Amino acid sequence: MRVETDFDLTNFNSYKIKATCSKAFFPENEQDFIQVYKDTSFNKVLLGGGYNVILSKERYDYEFVMIGESFSNYSISEDHVLVAEAGCDLRKLSEIARDHALSSLEIFYDIPSSLGGAVVMNAGASGEEIKDLLIKVRYLDLADLTVKEILNEDIGFEYRNSFFQKNTDKLVLKAWLQLKPGNKEAITSKMEYVKAARWAKQPKEFPNAGSVFKRPKGYYVGAMIDELQLKGTSVGGAKISEKHGGFIINFDNAKGEDIISLIRLVQKKVSDRFGVMLEVEQRII
Repeated sequence: MRVETDFDLTNFNSYKIKATCSKAFFPENEQDFIQVYKDTSFNKVLLGGGYNVILSKERYDYEFVMIGESFSNYSISEDHVLVAEAGCDLRKLSEIARDHALSSLEIFYDIPSSLGGAVVMNAGASGEEIKDLLIKVRYLDLADLTVKEILNEDIGFEYRNSFFQKNTDKLVLKAWLQLKPGNKEAITSKMEYVKAARWAKQPKEFPNAGSVFKRPKGYYVGAMIDELQLKGTSVGGAKISEKHGGFIINFDNAKGEDIISLIRLVQKKVSDRFGVMLEVEQRII
């Protein structure tokens, strides 16, 4: 297991916020995770792909546990079940499925997320969600440092929510996804369509962490921000995207506090105008 001190987190969060932590662990197997969490003398932050997080500080006197390339093994069974560790990137997994002429992951192509993060927040788009493919999850229970498994039907999936989001002492280690045989050309075509559609609507040219807010019932966040004419509003180096009002971009060396201040401003404006308190989808660390 690799261990780094005074670790630079800038390239490990999709906002590209400049930050460091006192120590970073890169577990390679389940025993590494157990070893790391046996020591309870320091606060520990679990960071996957860093795609859906806001680093609120420039320096963390915490230990970060990084789930990424060092924990990203996978296999595909004869009955088309993809078994992958939590650090696997969704884009990579969708490409692996395509290369094996397996369908069901196309919608996740170009969605910035690790598999573990996708399970925790029940990631999805266009009416498809990770729960639709999931068979079971293997996880580390920090309450007793034992590895357990849980079936899809027991995870309590909701819109951008799950058992794991509500129980942060349960760490996703591995997931089983049921895929379907398909036509490789058709799969590729859908993936390219999904990518083109996202790039047309989303500010991919600037560092961002995807949709900032969960969609409130009966409303669309982008439409509310449009009506309030908040596109282009900035705080420090953070700005509400002119391309899509539901996104905040780092256009000029934004700090975490810039992004959070902009979030609070949007929440207040929306609450005052529509009587709705927007819920933040991203995780503030």
